[in-house]
Amino acid sequence: MLKTAVSEKMLKPTGRVVGIIKRNWRPYCGMLSKSDIKESRRHLFTPADKRIPRIRIETRQASTLEGRRIIVAIDGWPRNSRYPNGHFVRNLGDVGEKETETEVLLLEHDVPHQPFSQAVLSFLPKMPWSITEKDMKNREDLRHLCICSVDPPGCTDIDDALHCRELENGNLEVGVHIADVSHFIRPGNALDQESARRGTTVYLCEKRIDMVPELLSSNLCSLKCDVDRLAFSCIWEMNHNAEILKTKFTKSVINSKASLTYAEAQLRIDSANMNDDITTSLRGLNKLAKILKKRRIEKGALTLSSPEVRFHMDSETHDPIDLQTKELRETNSMVEEFMLLANISVAKKIHEEFSEHALLRKHPAPPPSNYEILVKAARSRNLEIKTDTAKSLAESLDRAESPTFPYLNTLLRILATRCMMQAVYFCSGMDNDFHHYGLASPIYTHFTSPIRRYADVIVHRLLAVAIGADCTYPELTDKHKLADICKNLNFRHKMAQYAQRASVAFHTQLFFKSKGIVSEEAYILFVRKNAIVVLIPKYGLEGTVFFEEKDKPNPQLIYDDEIPSLKIEDTVFHVFDKVKVKIMLDSSNLQHQKIRMSLVEPQIPGISIPTDTSNMDLNGPKKKKMKLGK
Repeated sequence: MLKTAVSEKMLKPTGRVVGIIKRNWRPYCGMLSKSDIKESRRHLFTPADKRIPRIRIETRQASTLEGRRIIVAIDGWPRNSRYPNGHFVRNLGDVGEKETETEVLLLEHDVPHQPFSQAVLSFLPKMPWSITEKDMKNREDLRHLCICSVDPPGCTDIDDALHCRELENGNLEVGVHIADVSHFIRPGNALDQESARRGTTVYLCEKRIDMVPELLSSNLCSLKCDVDRLAFSCIWEMNHNAEILKTKFTKSVINSKASLTYAEAQLRIDSANMNDDITTSLRGLNKLAKILKKRRIEKGALTLSSPEVRFHMDSETHDPIDLQTKELRETNSMVEEFMLLANISVAKKIHEEFSEHALLRKHPAPPPSNYEILVKAARSRNLEIKTDTAKSLAESLDRAESPTFPYLNTLLRILATRCMMQAVYFCSGMDNDFHHYGLASPIYTHFTSPIRRYADVIVHRLLAVAIGADCTYPELTDKHKLADICKNLNFRHKMAQYAQRASVAFHTQLFFKSKGIVSEEAYILFVRKNAIVVLIPKYGLEGTVFFEEKDKPNPQLIYDDEIPSLKIEDTVFHVFDKVKVKIMLDSSNLQHQKIRMSLVEPQIPGISIPTDTSNMDLNGPKKKKMKLGK
C-alpha cells in the first residue's frame, strides 16, 4: 500500500451539513438558459452570483427573456433534485446596458435604493424653509466667521466647513463645522428608520444612492456658500504649534463664505497675490495641518495607498472616454487632518459622558500572518519591513525606497493596505479594545459626515446630549440596541464598498470595450502557482495573467512560496517586476464579461502574445449561445 507523507498544514477540518436552521434566500439576478426542447416551459436560470446554483423555473416568456437580466426567487429545493425550484419575478432589461447593470449590482449587494416613500418624505421640513427663533435655542450665531468648505469638484452634499483666525491673545481659533443633520432627523420617525436601514450613501461611478432625501443631502443640510445653515461646531483654541489649549462643542448657525474645490483652495494658498480673509484662513489651516500630520505620523499612523480611479464621461453618451488615477493635493490632506482631529475630540467627549454606550470606530491590528506576503515581497528587493507595531511598520515603509525604482514605495504601501483588517463600528459598553491601528489613536469615531453616514447621526445625538443641546431617548442609552445598529452599519458599509468596486469594474469594461486592445506597462503585485497578479498604474487597474489555458499545452511552471517567485520555462517572475501586458474585454460569457490580460513582455515562446493583435477575436470562441441577445 502506497503511503504519502501528509504535513500538518495539509490537514483540514471537514464536516457534513446535518440541518439548515434558517434559509438565507433572497431574489437573485441573472439570465435565463433557454431549454433546447421546443415549446418547453421548463428552463434553467443562471444567477449572476457564481456561488448560487442554477434554478429551475417555469415560464412561457422564455423567448422574450433571452439576453435579458431577470430576477428569480427560490420556492424550494426538493431533496432528490440537483437544482432548486423557483419562479420568475421581473425583467430588469438588456444585459450590458448601463441602467440594467447598475440595478443588478445594487440588488446583488443588497443596497436599498428604492425612491423614498411618502411616509419618509412627510417628515421633511416644509419649503420655503428658514431658521426660526426656536431653532436658535441652545445655538451660537457664528455667521460672522470667515468659514469655507473644500470638497471634490461637483460635490453637492457638503458635510463640513472650516475656519481659522488669530485671537487677540496671539493664539489661533480653529473650527470644524458639520451639517446639523440630527436637527432634521428626529429619533424613531420614518425618516430616521429609513436612514438607519440604509446606513450610508453609496457612491457609484455615475450615480449616488442617498442615505437621506435630496432636500436634506443637497440643500438644507449641505453647507453651501452664502446661505445660512445649521451646524454642529467643534472649535479649538490652539497655539502656533497646533497644540490644543481648549476645546468647545456647540450647535451653531453658519454662513459659508466660499465653496471651493481642492484645486481652487490649493491655488489660493499658493498664490502670491491673494491675501483676502478666506485665503489667510486657508493658509493658517494648511500650516497647522502639516504640523498635525507630522505629529500623527511620529505616533505611528500609517500612510497607505490604494489606486483610486476617476472616469471622464462623454457628455452625451455618458460612456467613459478616459480613465485616470486620482490626483491628491496638499488641500486633501489639510481637510483630512482637521476631520480626524474633530473625530478624535468628539470620541473622547462622548466616551467621557457615556462610557457604556458611545458609538465608536476601531481598527484592529492585523495578525502577524497577514504581513507575510508584504515582508517576503520586500525581502526579495533586499528591504526589511518591520511589523511588530504600527510605528515600526510606518517607519520601515518610509525607509523602503529605491533610487532606481521610485514606484516601489507606492507598491509596498498598496500591498500593506491588503494586509489590513476592516475598521468597524462598535458600542463602547460591549468591547474593551478601542484602539484604531491605522490612525494610531487610542479612541476614534465618525462625526464629520452625517449627510452620508448614519453612524455620525448617532454620534451627533450623543454629543448634543453631552453638551445639553438636545434631549436623550431610550434607544440612545441602550447598549444592545446600539450594538444592533453597529452590526447593520458594518454590513451596509461593507456592501457599499463592494458595490462601488463592482461599479468601477463595470465602467472599466465599458471603457475597454470602446478602446479595443491596449498594451500597457504593469507591475507584479502577487505571484500565484499558475499566474501573476499585476497592477497597471496608468489606469489603477488590477488583473491576473494566467499561464495555463484549456486546450493548450501547459508550460513548465515552478512556484516558490518563500521568495515568492514563479519560473516559467527559463523566465523567473518576482513581486514588483515590471512587465508589459495586453488588456482586452472578453465578452465570450455575456453574463460575466471580464477584462482579460495577456503577457507581451518579457517574451516567452508560446506564452507571450505578439504586439500586433489586430486579427485577434475579442469575443473568444464562437458559441451558439451567443445568438441569445439578437
